[in-house]
Amino acid sequence: MLEKLAIEADLHVHTVASGHAFSTINEIALEAAERGLRAVGMTDHGPALPGGPHYYHFATLNFIPPYLRGVRILRGVEANIVAIGKLDLPDTMLDQLELILAGFHPACGFDQRGMRDNTRAVLALMDKRRAHIICHPGNPEYPLDYEVIARHAALTGTALELNNSSFSMSRAGSADNCRHIARLCARFGTPVALGSDAHIAQGIGYFDDALQALEEAGVAAEQIVNRTLASTLEFLGLPA
Repeated sequence: MLEKLAIEADLHVHTVASGHAFSTINEIALEAAERGLRAVGMTDHGPALPGGPHYYHFATLNFIPPYLRGVRILRGVEANIVAIGKLDLPDTMLDQLELILAGFHPACGFDQRGMRDNTRAVLALMDKRRAHIICHPGNPEYPLDYEVIARHAALTGTALELNNSSFSMSRAGSADNCRHIARLCARFGTPVALGSDAHIAQGIGYFDDALQALEEAGVAAEQIVNRTLASTLEFLGLPA
């Protein structure tokens, strides 16, 4: 059963660099090690989000060692979609990162565009292979054609995130959309990524609601890209 699956990587975690989170990467790594996680995605918000880190934050992520407390630190970003097929970091910077999440956030230049443009923006990113994961796609503030997105994600090898916080703490009204997305992922064989979206160290590694939705939808364990450290690195095209 998926609900008993011991997920080894949390691919959506924020540090104090995001401006509205509360733990350092060292504190997060310590908590991850204590909880048995083997990898953490350091995915602070892109610079277009008000209060987010400066471009220099991402330019200097090479200072973060690949392992802290024995936990693989995946140096990445939760990038903001700012135009159709465009994120808020240049391609030269994105190419230096190990993990790219892409999603919609308020006040980042893509509000109130409607389902058609939102869907076009995500499809363009998939076609350009500019994001590994589309984060919290169930957010009702940014409607998508979920069937089109799930089908195209399967074709391009892009993962759709089931964000555990979307079921309780963030983005009100997301839960039913997330369950619908899970059913479509089961139907099309779409890759799925789990993320806690933790904004404090003590929140990392919690996927219970997301796993329950995947179980009910009939998603296979093999579709979850971050189920093990090995599957995570393979999905991201990183060496073991």
